[in-house]
Amino acid sequence: MFVHCCHCLNCQRQTGSAFVINLLIEADRVEVTAGKPQPVEAPRDDGSVQTIYRCPECQVAVFSDYGGPEVLFVRGGTLDDPASVAPDVHIYTRSKLPWVTLPDGVPTVEVYYDTRQLWPAESLERLAAVLPSRA
Repeated sequence: MFVHCCHCLNCQRQTGSAFVINLLIEADRVEVTAGKPQPVEAPRDDGSVQTIYRCPECQVAVFSDYGGPEVLFVRGGTLDDPASVAPDVHIYTRSKLPWVTLPDGVPTVEVYYDTRQLWPAESLERLAAVLPSRA
């Protein structure tokens, strides 16, 4: 539905990198090809908990659940072809590392954004189909 490049401190710590690429997609469209990802509760800076699902064999983070199982945040690096996706938005850029250069033409926000203002109509329709309260 939409691709985030998140520069928040939580994502930096959880990935051991400068950011994470998350594909927001309906859970019923996600196909796990081997094993059953194991849920791990990860604390966040704001005191909430994020569920990260990890491969039981290698412990790589496959996707996250931010409070609802209908939409998953699939880690872009786990795709067969990670280069096939590019961020639709850069979020939490207030904590972006200074040596990361953001591309022109891709929206950037210091924290989060209003989904209805940024997502394409088709993506909003898909979101409303799985989360009617977000419509």
